[in-house]
Amino acid sequence: MSFDEKKEKCSIKVLGSGCKNCETLLKNTKDAVKKMNLEADVEYITDMQEVMKYGVMSMPALAVNGKVVSAGRVCRTEDVANILHKIGY
Repeated sequence: MSFDEKKEKCSIKVLGSGCKNCETLLKNTKDAVKKMNLEADVEYITDMQEVMKYGVMSMPALAVNGKVVSAGRVCRTEDVANILHKIGY
């Protein structure tokens, strides 16, 4: 891939039960995506059967492009941005 080519759109999922911590992670994730000017789909998954497909045992969790990158903690906006940078966004 050349430097000028854009990566595929980033798919981000916040996995949780609908609790306050999960809502906070969702807000922080959306804030990070906005600050980074990243083209990304951010979804909030609260269906436990769907969450279990990711093998997550502690919530909230964050999945990027189908891979769980954080679980069991509420990432700050800066933490989410750092995770996305490490992945290459």
